[in-house]
Amino acid sequence: MRPYTRLAGLLLASLLCTAPAAAESPAQAPSPPDQQWQPLFQQVQGAHLFKDQKTFADAIPMADPEVILAQWQQQRAQRSFSLEAFVAANFTAPVEAAAYVPPTGETLRAHIEGLWPVLTRTTATVDPRGSLLPLPHPYVVPGGRFREVYYWDSYFTLLGLASSGRWQQVRDMVDNFAWQLNQYGHIPNGNRSYYLSRSQPPFFSLMVDLLATHEGDDAYRRYLPQLRTEHAFWMRGAEGLAPGAASERVVRMNDGSLLNRYWDARAVPRTESWTDDLATAATAPDRAPSQVYRDLRAGAESGWDFSSRWLVHPAELGSIHTTEIVPVDLNSLLFHLEGTLARASRIAGDRAAARDFERQAKRRQEAINTLLWDERQGWYADRDLERGTPRPALTAAALFPLWLQVASPVQAQRTAEAVEVQLLHEGGLLTTTENTGQQWDAPNGWAPLQWVAVDGLQRYRQDALARQVGVRFLRTVQTVYDRDGKLVEKYVVDGSAGGGGGGEYPLQDGFGWSNGVALALLDRLCAEQKRCDDAGDVEE
Repeated sequence: MRPYTRLAGLLLASLLCTAPAAAESPAQAPSPPDQQWQPLFQQVQGAHLFKDQKTFADAIPMADPEVILAQWQQQRAQRSFSLEAFVAANFTAPVEAAAYVPPTGETLRAHIEGLWPVLTRTTATVDPRGSLLPLPHPYVVPGGRFREVYYWDSYFTLLGLASSGRWQQVRDMVDNFAWQLNQYGHIPNGNRSYYLSRSQPPFFSLMVDLLATHEGDDAYRRYLPQLRTEHAFWMRGAEGLAPGAASERVVRMNDGSLLNRYWDARAVPRTESWTDDLATAATAPDRAPSQVYRDLRAGAESGWDFSSRWLVHPAELGSIHTTEIVPVDLNSLLFHLEGTLARASRIAGDRAAARDFERQAKRRQEAINTLLWDERQGWYADRDLERGTPRPALTAAALFPLWLQVASPVQAQRTAEAVEVQLLHEGGLLTTTENTGQQWDAPNGWAPLQWVAVDGLQRYRQDALARQVGVRFLRTVQTVYDRDGKLVEKYVVDGSAGGGGGGEYPLQDGFGWSNGVALALLDRLCAEQKRCDDAGDVEE
């Protein structure tokens, strides 16, 4: 079948304060726009009325869905009907804010600290007809097209807020995530209804750790119920799971150990990338479209959307098999969550729970160091469930077991050696060694992975390599800032020192996690605890 014929068929098929106390049960989740507005939603996205498909997903209707849908059904048969005019008359589309222009001569640190108010949003109440979900406290968004808070982005943003001494904002954002755990039973990808079917890498325990550096053990006591909810979400379906079987986000390995994968509760095109996903499924005629959609959504849950990590054939997005891969970074994060639960339970006086979570953490550590370790190549790797072997490519995710102290000293040493040879470049750390056109591949480097590398390598006394990664990336950020007056979502780190490319949308300015990591690196790498304001103040 020709790709355009298959795409047409898929389109036709588609048409048919303090942390609140733990909730007794999650609230009913609101429906995403592709459900509320079908089949109008599919027609609008298929007509490409907006350059970015996220725009209509974020639009606010001017009346209730049944009213607008009835009007559309009545008017669409008229000869003079214009879909573009109908949408303009019935929906308010988001408008991008004017680009922030820093004062002339402002240092990198001063620019970032001036950006915090620009990127802060307060949406305690929202229009219930739109896709935005309310949050009780102010929060910092990444910037650009990302007008909502994102889960794993926010940890790295919090590093910067902490560096700026904005501890009330740190507390507000952690409280927001605790509120979402109470409200929905998990932390969604972002505070949009169309993100509720999936989460993102589980950083909540690290956020609690960060807040505890300021508030002490009270932070662990306060968020213990939400930490337990987070763990229950990721482990749902584990009970009674047979060896070799998987259920939602849990995989029982053949040796009986429990590990996790990324997943999404829905198996339809992503609301914010509807026709892109239809087109991707059309390029994979041998696969069920629903499986392609599920794997694309699971790739979005990973935060690495998209990367050769998840592809059978690196040049073909339609070969994505995210749900057939056990990722090393996800399982390292869950090891940290289990260890944090043990610590918080002990602080709360629940010794039995503390021992139970300690056992779970130890079993996961053993499984990671056995099943997600490539002894022949000498680095940590994702595991391919279909083949029963580690995936061969080295990626920056291999540093998560160092960052979260899963690795043995020997494993850390070998991983560091491989990273230095294959991933370290003039401008920082490459994401992968593959150049595929996907944004989470070479030649791009991403701020969060630079922090994971620097902090993780330092934990195993790989200080020289850690400093090289951090200083080189800071210089890249500084070069782009000096030239363009902004920070961006991702960077090219092969030496050309520019904004990164690839992926499904243009490079975004802002940018939450780049800001946070830049400040954290300035603080970490300054000699003798001197306050640095620019990367030029830091020596390699």
